[in-house]
Amino acid sequence: MIQRNQPQEPKSCYFCKQNINYIDYKDVDLLRQFTTGQAKIAATKRTGTCKKHQRRLSRAIKRARFLALLPFILR
Repeated sequence: MIQRNQPQEPKSCYFCKQNINYIDYKDVDLLRQFTTGQAKIAATKRTGTCKKHQRRLSRAIKRARFLALLPFILR
């Protein structure tokens, strides 16, 4: 018999819980929590961030990559 996955409860946004308005691109440890093992930006469904904070998070990750604080790819 085939089991279907139960829809999971939506995760709440980490940044809304912590009342964080500005995501600092220099906070590499925080930014790494929201990337995959291949250094890609993790999806909203996986991280649970809201739309507003997902946009700010992706902008901060891209800035950190440009300044060589985060890698573009992992080898």
